[in-house]
Parts: sequence; structure tokens; C-alpha cells
Amino acid sequence: MRGGQHQVLLLMRLLAEAGHEPMLLARRKSPLFVAVSEAGYRVHAAGAGAVLRFSGSVDLVHAHDARAHNLCAMASRERFVVSRRVAFPVKRALISRWKYRTAARYLAVSNFVARELEASGVSREDIDVVYDAVMPAAARNEWSPEYPAVALASQDSMKGRDLVEQAAKVSGVEIVYSQNLPQDLCRASMFLYITRSEGLGSAALLALNLGVPVIASRVGGLAEVLEDGTSGIYVQNNVAEIVRAMRRILSSRTLAAQLIEAGQRRISEQFTPGHLLKGTLASYEKALAG
Repeated sequence: MRGGQHQVLLLMRLLAEAGHEPMLLARRKSPLFVAVSEAGYRVHAAGAGAVLRFSGSVDLVHAHDARAHNLCAMASRERFVVSRRVAFPVKRALISRWKYRTAARYLAVSNFVARELEASGVSREDIDVVYDAVMPAAARNEWSPEYPAVALASQDSMKGRDLVEQAAKVSGVEIVYSQNLPQDLCRASMFLYITRSEGLGSAALLALNLGVPVIASRVGGLAEVLEDGTSGIYVQNNVAEIVRAMRRILSSRTLAAQLIEAGQRRISEQFTPGHLLKGTLASYEKALAG
């Protein structure tokens, strides 16, 4: 599953622990469908018919992606809220403008995403910023400069793998292109989150939580995750700057330790499950009261 799906599963767990009864509509046999079913929560196959059927028996509907937003706009019998995670601007076609007027509220994953929503015509009063969260780590990375650097395995041209590959060649640093971040970050000298567009960057949060120094592009909502030079290092999307940041970390155990300590403190201050639950429930209450 990707970051957004993990956040849905975490939110369902938090809501259930708080005494609510969450139910998910998702594509049958998708990784999220399977994970939610295995966790013991109610889950049914998504579709307009399912939204129409089940929305009449709940207090509120929460759409977590664009397709879900479309289904809710067409078929929801109750008020619904929409999570917006992506950094790209909202389409301005007539049907998009109609769709974005149908939600009771929007939960933006960052202030950057909130500004994109506002620029598209959504009232700022109808937008709540609710950051992603990470669970407390059972085991953290024991840092060593001998470990490889880790980066995402994504082939998406917007994710900047080409820049990481060039930086690795120049620096001589081994890169693991990960498809299993929780596993690979347990033996990592750093995490490279180089991207050309990002709503927030839940992978960067995971790395901070696991005690891995983060080098990240200062773009979109990702620019809200770190305190530059304190809890991580921001770079522009050019190879020379990425290489300099990599060498800074590898050449100084003191800097690496400072980044790790401040990064974990940053998580505890802003990106915990408690923050996610409190922000989400506050948005739900506003939607229900509206």
C-alpha cells in the first residue's frame, strides 16, 4: 500500500479505539480492502450503488481520493468530507467546479494543499489542515555511515529518481531503491526524498520516526515537514546540492545524531496518531454542525 492507504487504515484503527464504528468502501481485493478486512473492520466493495446503500445509515461519509469524491458527489445520502493529498492544482472545468461545491468540508494534508484548494475556489473556512501521522516505532535505526542510503523505488518522473541516481554516481554512495520502507529504513544512513511535487510526504515522516536522517526537496507540502538544518536537510532539485547534503551527513556522526534526535522530536510535536485523530474529529464535527 502507498502512504494514503496506510493513513486510511490508521485512521480506522484510531476511530474504532475512540468508540466510533468505521466502515470502508474500497476496490475489492485491493491491498487496502484486504488489510482492513484482516484488521477486523467492516469493508465492502466500492461503487455508486454501495455509496447510495450504506451512506443512509451512517453519520458522515469521508472520501479519501478523487474517485471516492466523484462517487460521493453522485450518490451520497449524507454529508461528506473529502481528504485532499495531492499537490497539483484542482481542475477548473465546469464539472470539477460543481464537484468541489458538493463536499461539506475538506481535509488538506498540508497548508500547501489547502492553498491549492483555496485557489480553485474552495472557501478557506471550509478547509482544515490535518497532517499525516506515524505510529510510534517499535525499533529504530541504529545509525551507521556504512549503511546505504534509501530512496523510493517509484518510477514516477515527478519523484526525482533520475536526480538520486545522478547524485549516487557522483558521490559513490550506495542507494537502496525501496519497495518496503519500514524494513529498509532499519539499516539506512539517510533517506533521500527527492521529488518535483508532493502533497506532504508520509515516507519522510516514517524515516524521521525510525531515526533516519532525511534529505528532502523543498517543494509543496514536503517543505512543511522538516526544520532545515535541525530535523532534516532541504535541498533544491539539483545534483550538486544533493551530493553536498549526503556528504555532510556521512562525514559527521554529530550532525547525524542531531538530525535524528530533532527529527523524532518533530514527529512527537506534530505528526502523532493523537494529532491525526483530534484534527479529523474536529473537521467531522464542523461538517455535521454546518
